Amino acid sequence: MHDYKFTSESVSEGHPDKICDQISDSILDTMLEQDSNSRVACEVLAKSSLIVVAGEVKSTGTINYPALCSKIIKDIGYTDTASGIDPDNLSVLLQVNNQSEEIAQSVDAGVEKELGAGDQGIMFGYACRETDELMPLSISLAHKLMQKLAQLRHHDTNSYLRPDAKSQVTVNYVDDKLDSIDTIVISTQHSADISLNDLRNYVIEECIKDTIPADFKTPKINYLVNDAGNFIVGGPQTDCGLTGRKIIVDTYGGHAPHGGGAFSGKDATKVDRSGAYLARYIAKNLVAADVCDKCMVQLSYVIGAAAPVSITVNTLGTGKQLNYEQLVRELFPLKPRDIINSFQLYRPIFRNTATYGHFGRSEFPWERTDLVEKIREKLFN
Repeated sequence: MHDYKFTSESVSEGHPDKICDQISDSILDTMLEQDSNSRVACEVLAKSSLIVVAGEVKSTGTINYPALCSKIIKDIGYTDTASGIDPDNLSVLLQVNNQSEEIAQSVDAGVEKELGAGDQGIMFGYACRETDELMPLSISLAHKLMQKLAQLRHHDTNSYLRPDAKSQVTVNYVDDKLDSIDTIVISTQHSADISLNDLRNYVIEECIKDTIPADFKTPKINYLVNDAGNFIVGGPQTDCGLTGRKIIVDTYGGHAPHGGGAFSGKDATKVDRSGAYLARYIAKNLVAADVCDKCMVQLSYVIGAAAPVSITVNTLGTGKQLNYEQLVRELFPLKPRDIINSFQLYRPIFRNTATYGHFGRSEFPWERTDLVEKIREKLFN
């Protein structure tokens, strides 16, 4: 018997790193709205009133970068320096160049005379039966807690909540199977007009207890809300934010490896983004097809080449020993152009991915389970 605890975290839309992710993906979306063939690799740094935007772009589109940064920060809910950042008084420093001609040529022409991968890299996808969305419970619940906190903040005009927040969920496994929720942690920025006791009661009653799945509600769960005390000043005023620094939050909360490449601010020719979406699509469809209870997929690509260098499917001891690589090659869209077309990644859909995780959300096309019947036909008939 193998009993253990496992913890995952999420962060709010107002976390400094997530401000940067949202700006990066909004830049990508704005370019795609004007030119669906845009190539974008854009990172953002935020500290106090300074926003640094740096990267490479190839597009016929244009952007008013300061106006975009200001809009995103206002949308999140920051109003002034005292709250974390003042959207009307930003210093925006730009270092955005054209995409390297060598990279552009290798992607456009490709070694197979078709759209090649925008870089080398490895990507992982994961799925399991712990939740309806086939995600691990700890990361799924951590995201939902942050979504609920944001909902309370945006829709309650009298709310004492402020944009910067974190959640952390620890679950118990008994004999390697999910058993119960052990601890839920939330640290949220708040106004100075509420006592810690009132804040804790509000977050526990209105956010946490309303979000915990019914099957897991027990009096044994340990709640820790703002355990370190007051959290009045937050956002970039207290911490520097950077695009791509929350890659485990973005994926599976630590339940699966990460290939190393961040997602936000990159167009879909960058396979560290689109390939990770594909790997999740493969893993989720295999679990949904009842091939296994857990599935971890690894893909690897090399710059300029369309076909993946390797495909590895690991059912983690929950499925039969089958030739999964052949199945994946036969059924799934593996080349960059096919991935882009299958998921319609030339559309401006990316800002929504920049908060609350890229996986386990039905609005995203890589979460479809539309290949389940074809998988069953191949394996079981």
